[in-house]
Amino acid sequence: MARLGLSLKRRRELEFLQFVILMINIVVLVYMTLYSMKEALYDSQQLKGKKRMRRKLRLINLNKFIGESDALCRKHLRMDRFAFNKLCEMVRGIGGLRGTRHMTVEEIVAMFLYILAHHKTNRYVGAYFYRSGETVSRQFHLCLKAVLKLHFELLKKPSPITEECSDYKWKCFKNCVGAVDCTMVSVSVPPEDRSKYRTRKGSIAMNVLGACSPEMEFIYVLPGWEGSVDDGRVLRDAISRPNGLLVPKGCYYLCNVGYNGEGFLAPFKGHPYQLSEWINGPRQPQSTEENFNLRHTVARNAMKQCFGLLKGRWKILRSASWFNLKTHGRIVLACCLLHNFITRYMPPGSIYEDISDDENDDGDGGDVDEDDEVEYISSIDTSSPWTNFRNSLALSMLNS
Repeated sequence: MARLGLSLKRRRELEFLQFVILMINIVVLVYMTLYSMKEALYDSQQLKGKKRMRRKLRLINLNKFIGESDALCRKHLRMDRFAFNKLCEMVRGIGGLRGTRHMTVEEIVAMFLYILAHHKTNRYVGAYFYRSGETVSRQFHLCLKAVLKLHFELLKKPSPITEECSDYKWKCFKNCVGAVDCTMVSVSVPPEDRSKYRTRKGSIAMNVLGACSPEMEFIYVLPGWEGSVDDGRVLRDAISRPNGLLVPKGCYYLCNVGYNGEGFLAPFKGHPYQLSEWINGPRQPQSTEENFNLRHTVARNAMKQCFGLLKGRWKILRSASWFNLKTHGRIVLACCLLHNFITRYMPPGSIYEDISDDENDDGDGGDVDEDDEVEYISSIDTSSPWTNFRNSLALSMLNS
């Protein structure tokens, strides 16, 4: 019996020891669990704190762009605060651009304009706006598509010059709807395509055709052609497209010497034409042709001013970008649309203050409302009636 009692006592001691060990394990487990939860909570609070700080910095940065002054807004985004808010309203309502849970339309548009104005990389802009490079890239392309959807609203509808025109530069060109010219925009292309995009000056660029109104607003834009292609070929392609450059019969654009034909009035060959030849020289026009050329170049200078303002405002057009050719062509068209937008929604005296010193959106940028009763010019051919028209117009200018 004594031996049996001793065995029972040892068994109870062993059970008690096992119970103690179990409780110690439970206590350790609870402690480790609580410690892990504390660490996770601390990390979560730290992360939330960082997110709150980044959100606060974003708001401060965005407010610096669009909240402090028109001068800063023009410096960073190339438009004043009223125009910026109007653009946000249009891309939201017409372009279909939507903000996200953590990003407003205003921030998306601000990043988009900043890239165009300063030609910065996604990584740079991401650090500047406290966003990831992937977010910047994704939102840039969404905003680009939204801006391109505004082309019906922003492209100028052509309006012929009438006899009541009081602008001395244009009043002699009755029925003229504007000027047309080409410019080169630097691009990045694969090595095997460099020869096609090499211009006469040796740079790698795409040939962009533009048509502008006397008010220096773009009527039509066609980007994408290789830099080695002749301007005349680009123009012929523009007027042959279904939604291309439309020139009603009886109307015309001012153009350079390489285009002369129905609908496109060129200066006389063999006579001074460049504006610098008249401004910097002491001589005055000595003939009917020289007088015509002088008036022609003064009026057509609006197209050169359009391109000058465009490249001065948007730095992304002044050097080759990292975007592919298709996207870069869309960027050119978007910059032209924004040029028209700024011309309309900013005071005339302020549009020069921002100039820097340092679903079928692929190309054609100029549709007009089609009218079945209007006949349009579909080819460029020199003809005797058109030559006679230019001669009689030149003579009337000399006599006026």
